[in-house]
Amino acid sequence: MVEGAGAGGGGQKGGGKASASGYGPLSPDGDGDGDGDEYAAFEQQKQVEMMHEQDEALDGVFQTVGNLRRQADDMGRELEEQGEMLGDVDTVADRVGGKLQGGIKRVGWVIRKNEGVYEVFCFVLSGLIMWGCSEVTADTMSSCCIGVLILVLILLLVLVLVL
Repeated sequence: MVEGAGAGGGGQKGGGKASASGYGPLSPDGDGDGDGDEYAAFEQQKQVEMMHEQDEALDGVFQTVGNLRRQADDMGRELEEQGEMLGDVDTVADRVGGKLQGGIKRVGWVIRKNEGVYEVFCFVLSGLIMWGCSEVTADTMSSCCIGVLILVLILLLVLVLVL
């Protein structure tokens, strides 16, 4: 009978029995007397368990990759839609810019055509002020001020409408 220490720290004593850990110094089962089938079954069970765990991990990775693919597809669709919207905005901005340029040209034309009108209006306004304030009395002075204020308001209104 051979006595030795197993990998689990326990000793073995004859009779072909393996140590509590199942490992011995001479064979997978401890003493080399044909109990290797138990060790092989144990190892196969461990390998099956490991493969099952790896399959579960791979399933998780597969699901994660699938989720990422779906998210990438969604982002691609969103980017395409936003690109189309930006194209539409660009088209509208070009059209509005063209209309704005046309409006600016028309306002410039109106201003150039009415430059002489402003001079005439100012001349008439100053004449009315002089005529209304020719005889200065207390009553005519307040009437003159009211007339001047009304003419200034009309002038401002015309300027706002034209510009």
